[in-house]
Amino acid sequence: MPKLDKVTPQSLQGYERSWLPRDIIAGVTLAAIAIPETMGYTSIAQTPVVTGLYTIIFPTLVFALLGSSRLLVVGADSATAAILAAGLAGLGIAGLQPNSTEWLAWTSLVALVCGGLLVIARLLKLGFLGDFLSASVLIGFLTGVGIQVFAGQIPDMLGIPKGKGNWFEQQWWTVTHVGAANLWTVAFAVGALAIIVGFKRFLPKVPGAVVAVGLSIILSSTLNASSHGVAIVGAVQGGFPPIGLPDGITWSDIPKVLGIAFSCFVLIIAQSAATSRSFAMKHNQRVDVNRDIVGLSGANFAAGLTGTFVVNGSPTKTQILDEQRGRTQVANMTMSVVTLIVVLFLTGLLTDMPKAVLAAIVFLIGIGLIDIKGLRRILAARRSEFVIAAITAIVVFAVGVEEGIILAIVLSILEIVRRAYAPKDFLVGVDREGDMTYISAKPGHQSLPGLLVFRFDARLFFANASRFSDQVLGLLSAAPTKVRWLVLDCSSLDDIDYSAGVTLAGLIRSLHADGRVFVIAEADPDLLDNLTKYGTLTDFDNTHIYRTVADAVAAFRTLPTEPASQPL
Repeated sequence: MPKLDKVTPQSLQGYERSWLPRDIIAGVTLAAIAIPETMGYTSIAQTPVVTGLYTIIFPTLVFALLGSSRLLVVGADSATAAILAAGLAGLGIAGLQPNSTEWLAWTSLVALVCGGLLVIARLLKLGFLGDFLSASVLIGFLTGVGIQVFAGQIPDMLGIPKGKGNWFEQQWWTVTHVGAANLWTVAFAVGALAIIVGFKRFLPKVPGAVVAVGLSIILSSTLNASSHGVAIVGAVQGGFPPIGLPDGITWSDIPKVLGIAFSCFVLIIAQSAATSRSFAMKHNQRVDVNRDIVGLSGANFAAGLTGTFVVNGSPTKTQILDEQRGRTQVANMTMSVVTLIVVLFLTGLLTDMPKAVLAAIVFLIGIGLIDIKGLRRILAARRSEFVIAAITAIVVFAVGVEEGIILAIVLSILEIVRRAYAPKDFLVGVDREGDMTYISAKPGHQSLPGLLVFRFDARLFFANASRFSDQVLGLLSAAPTKVRWLVLDCSSLDDIDYSAGVTLAGLIRSLHADGRVFVIAEADPDLLDNLTKYGTLTDFDNTHIYRTVADAVAAFRTLPTEPASQPL
């Protein structure tokens, strides 16, 4: 069986026939859930219901062919839909009304401009932005999205209106209005939850979500659930997606939506990178973010040219695909084909679907995104990274996905700087067998009488150079015997900037003036070349550069001993 990383969405070379049944089942299941979910997102984007289905036909197919992620599902997304609707409303264009033909044309234009911005991002190779999302940030991001998603479904599961205001105000509204819940609606929601959880527990090979959707439609139609206060999807206009540029839009309109498109672009590149990297990490896979940007660009161009709105990498739909054990983008292609069939021939079947069932499905998706085990592992390993994960999660659900990702990137960078500023430092010693030992660099310790072998476990740069110098001088002054040789173990010191080079030169001069010898060990040629360019080694004895720490220690042992009582 070939390695999975040999199977790409572009060529599918090496695809095993044994994978096909699982991919098809996963794709059908994904379609059963994504169809009503994307229909729901049109209420946020304020576009016709059928446009939600359009987002998972051609845009998904294009990404499947051009992207690198094997699992990332591209389609309508609640966050970008909200940015889109708020932005268009803020343009103040006379006669531009939600759910109108003109409104839809402007949403398509935003998708086209997003596609162009993503092309520029690929040319500039901005995929590296995804590298600033650490494992802690990824876990926190998906956890925050999960909390946001499952909490947002509770009102629809109860049959009560959604609250307004921030996340906490919305939850308080839900809690204080539980008494107004519609029992019929609750029954449909609880039934859907029981079916999905039951099938997952006892018949995991059968997609419970598909069963729940099918049974709910039958029961809703038979019992005339809408007459009992159960909200249903209602009539859906079918037909093949329109192909072509949006009507009534000119080149002069592009600057008007550039700000909206840029906001969506930031969210698309960050959320899609976070989602694809999260699931790739989960399955020990690799993902090419720059190639995913190409796929996302093509997907948004496809959205703009097929009468729909901006698309994004979806954490919820990707979670569904993962739960159904889909292996490749063949599952997403299957979803697109199923959705196209529904749009052409079966939209009438969706009319009686209770919204509470959709909410129950998405509720469980949100629960599945919350990675409690991952958070516990982070807490046990490194408390500072747990704080970053927790803050990311809280900001994502309490403030917004875009703000959460931006803050997470900032916190990750600050954590990198913090570690570089105050890394773990070691004194390298030699045991009786001649093997190297490592102890924390604390005042009062030395490697051998008269010898300090100091290892600084980070790059030296302008921010930590003074701390490095102060720490070395502190170790020298607190040593029990005068330190004759200070050996700098450069095995972890792969780079020194100019400011740090100047600081190091001052330290060397200070040591030499005090009758001590500064020694360099295990420095790579590039590091030595930089130090020479900086002038750091101008007054340095190059005979005291050693290939290994062991060589430096051996050279020190050949020196004549000095009286132990000699003052420091």
